[in-house]
Amino acid sequence: MSENAVLRLRTQRLARATRPFLARGNRVIRCQGCLLPHQHCVCATLQPQTARSRFCLVMFDTEPMKPSNTGRLIADILPDTLAFGWSRTEPDAALLQAVQMSDYQPLVVFPASYADTGRTVLTEPPRSGKPPLFIMLDGTWTEARKMFRKSPWLDAFPVMSLNVTSPSRYTLREAHGEGQHCTAEVAAALLEQAGDAAAADALQQHFTRFRQAYLAGKPHHPAHALCDEDN
Repeated sequence: MSENAVLRLRTQRLARATRPFLARGNRVIRCQGCLLPHQHCVCATLQPQTARSRFCLVMFDTEPMKPSNTGRLIADILPDTLAFGWSRTEPDAALLQAVQMSDYQPLVVFPASYADTGRTVLTEPPRSGKPPLFIMLDGTWTEARKMFRKSPWLDAFPVMSLNVTSPSRYTLREAHGEGQHCTAEVAAALLEQAGDAAAADALQQHFTRFRQAYLAGKPHHPAHALCDEDN
């Protein structure tokens, strides 16, 4: 797997850590590309794509280090994806510069119900004009809300409030509420609605393989037993 912005951010975050990061399943020997157990590595199945749309992931603290993170899947499929760590008081200068790129229209992906009165809200991605730069706040739901509320540099951008009608298939973490979807699922829906069908399909397939492999690596999950039967 080629290095991408999320993997680079993960390396930087690990270098700053003052103690080992112990995610669930930390004793498992993992591929350092897909962060799945070596026997379930999906790196060889990757099919990177190009798209008119572009993504900028703003990731909460330890999120890049979590094997269950799906923002990384976007960067696997779309190599020009940007990724930055979030800071309330000292936002990364490179992040502030990236969201001001004149060739793109920045859109903050978040539910419309959290937008202040008067703020522009879109319910579907624009297909004309400048290509969209989808700014995705990547973390738990509580962390994402904090980033949305406490990032004044986001306030000038329209909110992209997407209605994903299909139920989430994530299940790797507990959802905060009914109808919530993981980062990769939302990104695939955005790509499809923005007209980037090939990238949307590739990301959805990558997410499906990742999800299946992740669950197969959990000793007490039925997918693990099925995998053992196949071997």
